[in-house]
Amino acid sequence: MKMGLLLFITLSCFSCKKSQVTSKSNADTVVTVKPPATINFFKPSYNPSGLDTCKLFNAMPVTNKLSRTDLLEISGAAASRINPGVLYIHNDSGNASQVYLTDATGADKGTLTLTSVGNRDWEDIAVGPGPVAGVSYIYVADIGDNKSIHGSVFVYRFPEPDLTGKTLPYVTNINNVDIIELKYPDGPRNAETLMVDPSKKDIYIASKESNFSKIYVAHFPQSTISTTTLTPVVQLYFNKATGGDISPDGTEILLRSNELIWYWKLPISTTISAGLLTQPQIAPYANNEPQGEGICFAADGSGYYTDTEVRDYPGKLATISYYKRK
Repeated sequence: MKMGLLLFITLSCFSCKKSQVTSKSNADTVVTVKPPATINFFKPSYNPSGLDTCKLFNAMPVTNKLSRTDLLEISGAAASRINPGVLYIHNDSGNASQVYLTDATGADKGTLTLTSVGNRDWEDIAVGPGPVAGVSYIYVADIGDNKSIHGSVFVYRFPEPDLTGKTLPYVTNINNVDIIELKYPDGPRNAETLMVDPSKKDIYIASKESNFSKIYVAHFPQSTISTTTLTPVVQLYFNKATGGDISPDGTEILLRSNELIWYWKLPISTTISAGLLTQPQIAPYANNEPQGEGICFAADGSGYYTDTEVRDYPGKLATISYYKRK
């Protein structure tokens, strides 16, 4: 595909400054940046108001309340690759640096505390491969920036814990975390979507903006020593993206807002970057969440999950919804 081939051309080259975050205080630093340069993004040719409806999944989900009633600002969701049925979720800005374990029933299955990093504004989470072959990693995205003032954003990476034989709920500290510092080529911006390519190990971030979303990529291997400038990929006509995911086999993509979900089924041998330029469908969404935030595919490909923040909605409870594949 011609457009797909164009995405392999180097778009820009930027210099990197050395920076390593090793404490909570450093991760909260606000950096003054110069006015951004003009950056060109590839843009799709389809009409976003004329998308077809995806019929691969049930229109109505199975929804369960979280058993933990203290998790009011749930922002992301990701499915474990090594612990069947386990989902990872987390709260956003100003909360504890913790990843919570649950499942489709909303059960409390544990807490992972990241001891060496803070939670400036955790907005999404993903599971995928990383630097060590055969190891499954959790990626936490500290990428929220409502005022677009931060010179850098961060992705925290660590191996998934193996829960085999462990007593649940499993509670432990995660002391060794890879810190991936990233910056945008066109200046600070708010984002709530993190996706990891299961084939190439690339990290994708989608901005949250009115009427469009800019997609950026940090190609593998991502540095844990110096700041990496993200590469611009695609500008989608998508309003206020709050979460996304790539399927474990790399052939499907989900992107959501509080109002709707887009779904891509990628043509054979299509890269993630090229696939985002193809026309998506509108996936089922029951609009049953007061502030829909997270989304992820089930690890076995059987469907997808969504979750919601409820802090600003008295009387509402945090839930997990599951849309089963037909």
